[in-house]
Amino acid sequence: MYAIEVEKLTKIYGKGETAVTAIADATFQVKPGELVAILGPSGSGKTTLLTSIGLINEPTHGKVVIDGANIADEGWIPGLDLKRIRREKLGFIFQAHNLIPFLTALENVMIALEINHLTKTEAKHRATELLISLNLGHRLNNYPTALSGGEAQRVAIARALANKPKVILADEPTAALDTENGKNVMALLKKLAVENHSAILVVTHDHRMVEGFDKIFEVRDGVIAQETKRDS
Repeated sequence: MYAIEVEKLTKIYGKGETAVTAIADATFQVKPGELVAILGPSGSGKTTLLTSIGLINEPTHGKVVIDGANIADEGWIPGLDLKRIRREKLGFIFQAHNLIPFLTALENVMIALEINHLTKTEAKHRATELLISLNLGHRLNNYPTALSGGEAQRVAIARALANKPKVILADEPTAALDTENGKNVMALLKKLAVENHSAILVVTHDHRMVEGFDKIFEVRDGVIAQETKRDS
């Protein structure tokens, strides 16, 4: 079973003469344990593709299947609880870490677990384990302003992993980092994909950041123009 299946996914904004096709007929699959890049310049449609897969931006046409669940077929599947599926099956990592400034690193991860109905004790245990595994055990009680850019992004990764999602979607997760920290974050994502058997789909414009990826899909003007397979 694929973790992500996309078939002829198309997103059109507007109608008639003003219609703009942001992404056209995208078709690809991602297996559990794979780290896959959507590579392309700003405005190429890669973020639209990611948000359509992530149940944020309704596709105009095409099919999306996440972890065996039919999400979209010529629009959202009627009656689908999109919020529940996002909580249970998806983890999101963004360009800006989007940590809550008045919560500590530990609390920022705990809140994702508590929203998913874990008790405070269970959430604290899980969040602590995650942060320690990402070498942030000494930062549990620090607020975001006290963290470096790389540390804050690792907290955001821990938050994305909190509910053990089958699919992690990352939108330019290294854009705010220097080259060394960016490569460290990408190497960490590769490690997590393998260890957690999660499918990780990363949108980026930076060719330097995709070393070691399993697949690279290049997007140009809304069209997937090329797929490059890499050795694991």
